[in-house]
Parts: sequence; structure tokens; C-alpha cells
Amino acid sequence: MDNFLKAKNILKKYNQEHLLNFYNELDDVQKEFLLNQILRIDFKQIFDLYEASKIDEVIPCNLIEPLHYFDKTKMTCDEVNMYTQIGEEYIKRCEFAVVTMAGGQGTRLGYKGPKGTFELDIVPKKSLFEILCDNLKKANKKYNVTIPWYIMTSIYNDESTKQFFKDKNFFGYPKDSIKFFSQSQLPLIDINGNLILEETYKIKEASNGNGDVFESLKRHNIIQDMKNKNIKWIFFSGVDNVILDIVDPVFIGITADSNTLISSKTLLKKDVNAPDWIFARRNGKPAIINSSHLNDDMKIAKDENGYDLYREINMLAHLFNISAIEFIANRNFPYHRAFKKNTFVNDEGMKQIPESPNTFKFETFIFDAFSYFDDMILLRVKDDDEFAPIKDFNGPHNPEIAKDMYLNKFS
Repeated sequence: MDNFLKAKNILKKYNQEHLLNFYNELDDVQKEFLLNQILRIDFKQIFDLYEASKIDEVIPCNLIEPLHYFDKTKMTCDEVNMYTQIGEEYIKRCEFAVVTMAGGQGTRLGYKGPKGTFELDIVPKKSLFEILCDNLKKANKKYNVTIPWYIMTSIYNDESTKQFFKDKNFFGYPKDSIKFFSQSQLPLIDINGNLILEETYKIKEASNGNGDVFESLKRHNIIQDMKNKNIKWIFFSGVDNVILDIVDPVFIGITADSNTLISSKTLLKKDVNAPDWIFARRNGKPAIINSSHLNDDMKIAKDENGYDLYREINMLAHLFNISAIEFIANRNFPYHRAFKKNTFVNDEGMKQIPESPNTFKFETFIFDAFSYFDDMILLRVKDDDEFAPIKDFNGPHNPEIAKDMYLNKFS
């Protein structure tokens, strides 16, 4: 049976025959691309995810418990010095690495290109990648090392990201110490349960979330590369937080000293009724949960020392031991469904821009790794010190605010 008949039978089974509506209008190269894509996609997986994601999770309050955290601003000088010394030893022994998750585009910023290439309007202008690189070079100089830098891209920005680094001469960073790897992707489904076309010959897919980073590290032999380099601790973050301390010996030291394998930096949830998800134990395991599962008393609860019990929110700054990464790279993460606005090819073969969200995207999240462990460390930091992400032009995390916070910290 040729590929066309195989693809046609698959599409018929899942009621997706519309994906071949323009097949006769395609050239041979385009036909081959579309057929190969159809044969590659796991349609059963995507429709199982679609059905499973309709079920809302319910977590009874009695299954939720607090997670202990350290408050960096309340540490004594002796504590800071002790943890700093522990963390610095790992850095000096070249046992520390950084992973930057940079699979996104700058769409919400109205910017065409990988989000990491977006420039902050300072003098001179610097891309988000260069700002991260500056932090690494500063640490390299301080500790007389070269920290390995691993950058996760996506199918949509992999080549352009690599070319950007080449054009910028890797910002003066030793290029042998920078490795790129690409995450996986999944098709999008519209509100009628149909996959959509990005082009008449191409099914629209999107990156499957930052939780794919572990399996992608394994798939591209990055975990083995880390082990070959004797790396013990790996810091994970996104590409858009311009003041995050990505080489933080205190954070490394606290985690290593606690004998846990994972840790996260957190921020104080200022409005207890805000929808931000919070760190807590769920069924005895570390997790990030929707705060809607908390009752009113839990939202404001404190311990006997005045520490908040359910106010730590995620800022996408995590530290993992290499053994933890090896373990979770072989585990299946749950998928979460997000409702997004995506351009599609309509019945006339023309690209159409929807006025409102029209498709479901399925993503895994890095924080779902936490539930595979018995404990983790949280380190609360101040927003002004470490949280200035660039998300869009109109929200609270826009380029102008990030620029001001960056200049306040580094000028």
C-alpha cells in the first residue's frame, strides 16, 4: 500500500479527511511532505488527550498540605555565606550547567522571530539571549570556569536561533560550550475536534510545552553529555526573564545541603484571591496547584513563625540534580489543554486569522516533574531582584517595565 492510501485510511478512521482537501493542487514535494506528516502523527494520542482534557481536576482540601520554603531576604549573613560556599564549590568544580527553554516565538510581542532574539531597548540594545549570555560570562570570569549552556528550541525557531548565534559570533561565548536541542510538537485541534492546516500542504503543530525538556534532553543525548562532563546540578529557566540570577550559588547550596534533588525559586503571591497557581503538597507529593482548590482559610494561613503556607508562586526557575533528570526523562507527563488563537487555512484554501481563540493546544509542564519526588526545596526571592519577564506589550510584564527593572539592577 502506498503512502497516500495509508494516510487516507488513517484520516478516515479519525474523521480528518479534510486534511487532504487540497492534495491534488500540491506539487510532488508538498504532497510528500503532507503524507509524511500524516504518517508521523500519532492521531490516537492527540484525540485521547483531547477527550481526557475535558475532565476538570478536583483536589479535596484535605489532600493539600504546605511545602516548606526559605525566604532569601530573611537569611542571616552566616546562612548566606554557608550556602554560597557550598554552591560555589559545585560551580568551581565545573559541576553546574544551565538549560534555557527558548522554543517560543515573539508573537505576543508583535515580533517576528525567536523570542530570544527580541532586543531590550537599552544602550546598546541587547537581545534576551545576549542578556543571559552576559550573566554566564560574568560567572565564568568570577569562578574561572566555562559553564555549559544548553538551549532548547522548537521546530519553528531551531534554524533561525542557531543562525542568530552564528551571526552574533555566539556573543563571545565559547561555541563548543553551547549546545542546541529541539523539543517535540503536537497538532492543534479546533473547537469541532478537527486538526487544522497551517498551509495547504502542512498540518498546524505547536511545541508541546516546557515539560518536554527532559525527554528532549534524553532524545538528543544531552543527558549523556552532561554526565560525561560530570555535571551534578542543572538550572532551568525560560528565555524572557531579564533580571533572573541564573548562576546563584545560594540556591545551589541550599538545595545540595538539604539532600533533595529538585528545587524552585518562588515569589510571594500578593493577592490571595488572584488566580496564580501555588506550590503545595498534593497527596503528599510536591506540586503546583490551582489556588481555586484552596478554601478561604488556607489562602491566608500562616505557621507558628508567621510564614505563609500557601503563597509561593512559580517563576520558572528550577534546579535539578542530574539523577533526577535521568529519572524523569523516562516518565510520561500529563498534558494540559490551552485555548489559543491560531491562523488556519479555510475551506477555500486561504489563510484566515480568527478574531478569538479557536484551537486547543496540548502542553506538558516542567512542574509536573515535582510529583515524582518526595520533597523539594523552595527559595522565595523578591520580584524586584529576580522577576522581570517580557510577555507582551500590554500586560504587566511588558518590555518597558522589564527595561526599567533591568537598568535598576545592572546600571
